[in-house]
Amino acid sequence: MKINSKGQVTIPARLRAKHNLHEGDEVEVIEVANTLRIVRSEGSETRGERLVQRMRGRGKGTMTTAEIMKMMRGDDWGEA
Repeated sequence: MKINSKGQVTIPARLRAKHNLHEGDEVEVIEVANTLRIVRSEGSETRGERLVQRMRGRGKGTMTTAEIMKMMRGDDWGEA
């Protein structure tokens, strides 16, 4: 692994998958006994939380949940 001119490194895909790291995750580089460690930042939003924030307020539909479920699955979900 090489450090580029901006001081950046690429975490190999297999390690990102193994440690559940995704684009946009916040990490920190800390020094422990002359060793650098990459750790997930405490309190940072999860991937799901970031997705919810992006999607919040974008829905413009006028259908009820029951109408959507009936359309998608043919269910009468939520109807009395």
